[in-house]
Amino acid sequence: MNTRLLLCLAALLAGCSTPEEKKRPEPDARRLLPEGWDAKAAGDQVMAGLFKVTGSEVKGAHDAHFVVLGERAYVVAEVNNRQAGEAADWPFVYVTLSVVDLRNDRLLEVLTVARSEQAFANETLPVGACFVPRIRQIGPKTLRCWFASEQPGKRQSQTYYRDFDLGTRTFEREVHRMKLRTSDGVFDLQPRHLYADAAKQGFARKPADAGLYLFDNFKEFDGRTYVAINNYLGAQQALCLLNAAADTLEVVGHFNGPGQHALTEPAVNRLPDGTWLAICRKENGDPNYWFCESRDGRTWTPGGHRPFVVGGAASKPTFDRFDDVYYLGWQERTRIEGVSRSVFNVDVSRDGRTWERKYRFETVKSFQYPTFVESDGAIWLAVTQGDADPSRKERIMFGRLE
Repeated sequence: MNTRLLLCLAALLAGCSTPEEKKRPEPDARRLLPEGWDAKAAGDQVMAGLFKVTGSEVKGAHDAHFVVLGERAYVVAEVNNRQAGEAADWPFVYVTLSVVDLRNDRLLEVLTVARSEQAFANETLPVGACFVPRIRQIGPKTLRCWFASEQPGKRQSQTYYRDFDLGTRTFEREVHRMKLRTSDGVFDLQPRHLYADAAKQGFARKPADAGLYLFDNFKEFDGRTYVAINNYLGAQQALCLLNAAADTLEVVGHFNGPGQHALTEPAVNRLPDGTWLAICRKENGDPNYWFCESRDGRTWTPGGHRPFVVGGAASKPTFDRFDDVYYLGWQERTRIEGVSRSVFNVDVSRDGRTWERKYRFETVKSFQYPTFVESDGAIWLAVTQGDADPSRKERIMFGRLE
């Protein structure tokens, strides 16, 4: 009997493997992605399937949010018909609702949610931008659309909501003021009331009269709905509970980091051990993202940088959980051909501590302020892109992530 045959017989007795096979490393069962996964190729494939969901008249668009119901997506965004980009002191910025057919990847219609000085049955909006919209289904046939009406330096901004009837495909004739519950009582959702509550706990930055938004939205834990709100201009943020009527936010806890750091635009999630983790955009000094932690959502650590996010830019992050996997999205400061916000990473993890790169979006059209939503096993996204303006805030694109 030759030597190789003897080796093969011994291998069979040892578990049907040759000496060469025994040297091969065992696959890491903890990994979410296969060996050699190409994050950029995965990102390129997603971007190839994106299509435009803002109207042909729109020249500037940003900060979309959406829900998926069956074969339709309903996308809200801030837009304007004058110029690329967006700004809170542009009163010509208004909010639209785009209805999207998911079967054929096409835009069906675009409706106006609210615009400056619009007269409703119960109230006329003041002069000012309608900004940072959000949307949620609140009943079998009702979608609620939120937006901030603001004119920085002139008045307190106010968050409103307006309901859309899915049966008649029309908006109600009235608009309503969103409320905020703090330790002092219930007030209109305006920056001064959030600031007063934080100041009682030692928040010392200057107050701002605008920039307060529903930012990271509608995450469900233990049967309750949480929203992270942000005053962008005041560098102030808080974790809140949304009440059953979806008309009032209650402050659970403030997380603003150490006083010298301006933190904004948070994304929040709860980890498997029950603790909370927030990733925040950081404005001053090193713009790399800042993380804050909490055991109960009420008291938060000052936080700091994390080694799994390096080289971040000043832009909106995302932090979602789909099918027991966390998706952490963040803007990298690397610029493709000098274009701002042209690289966006999405990392995945089971525990919120060890991460793998699943998508890397690289494009001179930019890839900024995405929103990801899961429905019936599919994950969809909306994102801001553009072609020519330095801001690249020209349209909202929509498609399937996976």
